[in-house]
Amino acid sequence: MEKNRLEAFSDGVIAIIITIMVLELKVPHGDGIEALAPLFAVFLSYVLSFVYIGIYWNNHHHMLHTVRRVTGSILWANLHLLFWLSLIPFTTGWMGENHFASAPAALYGVTLLMAAIAYWILQQVIIAAQGPESMLRKAIGSDWKGRLSPVLYAVAIVLALWLPWVSITLYVFVALMWLVPDRRIERVLAAAE
Repeated sequence: MEKNRLEAFSDGVIAIIITIMVLELKVPHGDGIEALAPLFAVFLSYVLSFVYIGIYWNNHHHMLHTVRRVTGSILWANLHLLFWLSLIPFTTGWMGENHFASAPAALYGVTLLMAAIAYWILQQVIIAAQGPESMLRKAIGSDWKGRLSPVLYAVAIVLALWLPWVSITLYVFVALMWLVPDRRIERVLAAAE
């Protein structure tokens, strides 16, 4: 399979995920600004999840630029990642509708943690398929953000049971950490050209 098909399929799934999330934003009844107040938590959870989906899309796009050939294991690892990302609209909606309550905040963190693990698995499968001299292996280096993120998610999941706002703060922190574009893959690709 050509990697263009994998990219197109992944882009389509991610676009659907964003569409599902935005459809959860219900139009308020009333024409005054006060009619928006009940939607504030729903909107905040949407913004956070939109940023996360954008981060995954951006990093996934860069990672696939290092792939020379797509194997069956890459396809399955990619589907595994898309599965966890596809749960984000559900956990986003539940968390927003319940104003960041403990159980929804914890489940949101579980979804983020599993997506991070799935992304790491996809990375490792690509590296294994491309060989020890793969561009991706050269690009990721020590990957401190990739190692720190699951730890912060796990801490946030536990904290969500008692202090959900602290867990939300950790989710925001991880998103901000990844919001800065990662230039490692771009540098390796430029050096290869």
